[in-house]
Amino acid sequence: MSTALPDIFTEQEEYSPDTLASLGPLRRLAGVWRSDKGVDINPKADGPERRVYSEYINMQPIDPQSNGPQLLYGLRYHIHINTPEEKITFHDQVGYWLWEPDTGLIMQSLTIPRGQAVLAGGTAKPDDRRISVEARRGDTSFGICSTPFLEEAFRTDYYRIDIDFNDDGSWTYVTRTDLAVHGRTPAFDHRDTNTMRRIAAAKPNPLVNPAIRETGE
Repeated sequence: MSTALPDIFTEQEEYSPDTLASLGPLRRLAGVWRSDKGVDINPKADGPERRVYSEYINMQPIDPQSNGPQLLYGLRYHIHINTPEEKITFHDQVGYWLWEPDTGLIMQSLTIPRGQAVLAGGTAKPDDRRISVEARRGDTSFGICSTPFLEEAFRTDYYRIDIDFNDDGSWTYVTRTDLAVHGRTPAFDHRDTNTMRRIAAAKPNPLVNPAIRETGE
């Protein structure tokens, strides 16, 4: 006996085009952020290294996105990190934060220019003051994809980020990755933490911003 599938093609017709007003718990991430007090704990040949870093994050709303009946609101983001010791970029990352109002699903997609991409997922309520997403190597829903070199030398088995929204409008994150470093056991507990403070508000998404819609800029 066959089971009838729901309609997977028809998109929602009645929804708000205003992403900033529809982001649920992600609305507190919208804007431009900076901090000079990040702390990174990473593996080196001689043992764990602690480094302080400066971080700049730009998170801007995108137009609502549809997968058939699934409707997502999101922020496109760029993270740029430097350390006091070096002029070269310490970490660069681009991706999206996404929210599905119908289910409470939150997702973070990220890509870094060392040959790695992650899609992490979790659930939340619109007014939650703490959100978390995670991904595991080998998971076909929320997983981790890396280059052959990283798989051999610094394999990422697990990724998680926890974000706490503070009363003063800032937010604090802790990022954890389990790194299987070649020739060493157990896996290295790689962590980053920082508290971000807004330096500029987010701009409306193109669908509700006539100037952007007309010029394409």
